[in-house]
Amino acid sequence: MRPTVLCIGTISDAAAEWRALGAKYELLEFSAGTRAQFLANCREGVYDAVVGCYRSNGSTRLTGPFDAELVDALPPAWRYVAHNGAGYDTVDVEACSRRKIALSNTPGAVDDATADVGMFLLLGALRMAHFSITALRAGQWLGQTPRGHDPKGKTLGILGMGGIGRAMAHRARAFGMRIIYHNRRRLDASLEGDAAYVSFDELLAASDVLSLNLALNPSTRHIIGAAELARTKSGVVIVNTARGALIDEEALAAALESGHVAAVGLDVYEDEPRVHPGLLANQRAFLLPHVGTYTAETSRAMESLVLRNLETAVDEGKMLTIVPEQKGLDWTPATKVESA
Repeated sequence: MRPTVLCIGTISDAAAEWRALGAKYELLEFSAGTRAQFLANCREGVYDAVVGCYRSNGSTRLTGPFDAELVDALPPAWRYVAHNGAGYDTVDVEACSRRKIALSNTPGAVDDATADVGMFLLLGALRMAHFSITALRAGQWLGQTPRGHDPKGKTLGILGMGGIGRAMAHRARAFGMRIIYHNRRRLDASLEGDAAYVSFDELLAASDVLSLNLALNPSTRHIIGAAELARTKSGVVIVNTARGALIDEEALAAALESGHVAAVGLDVYEDEPRVHPGLLANQRAFLLPHVGTYTAETSRAMESLVLRNLETAVDEGKMLTIVPEQKGLDWTPATKVESA
């Protein structure tokens, strides 16, 4: 019997690759419906033969989060979840691990596009771009645009020096910025380059621009709140391309309104698609609607990596990019390194 795999959500750029898997797998799709319908399919045996799934980044709109209730409802044969996204805060990793279901994500594929948007937001916030963009379109030319600031000579503090953080640092160096960073662990010298490793408190105190590039989990939720913002430099610029809930949005809006935070560049929000009204109303907020990876090239690269994770898992019992929380557990698949 051929293995059965399920696509939850849609695949756009790598749809042909998905269809090609039909030569060796039974392909099922859940591209429309509700959480209740998905759970009913699990209960009623529709997915009994499924060994793994492709989970699209937008599928939360269909099934809701892959929380404990949903993971526990998956049939016994289900062993793999290949998730499309570097962030996987909508998947309960602990529940997956308890069921011995391996979870992969898409690190690496998102680094450049996300860092590009991070620099766009950094420059836009420093230059108070929202003022001039809206004034021009309103027929007011420069309008009341305040003078901005150059990135050259400024200190960029990166909270989370993973692939995206390092890509952000690489771009910022070209603008003459000094790089400091904080991680749970200091990077190897080969990855660190000229960036200086500092404590969390030092990062807050020394950064002219603070960029958030870390994963959202229970320990990092609201890692930047009112107390942390109060310890930053007066006039700091905050950039976030990671996850909105890393910042207490209420506290951020208040700090921006008070002027302690000079400007923000945000691509992510605490309660998407809702954006805090204090941010929407403030012209020193340079805002984008979570478009960090929204390019044709990056979307295709992400989808292709998810499919390769799923195929490698089903065919070889290995995964390419298993999430860090599951690495080294006695039941998890081995990691396969792809040849260049």
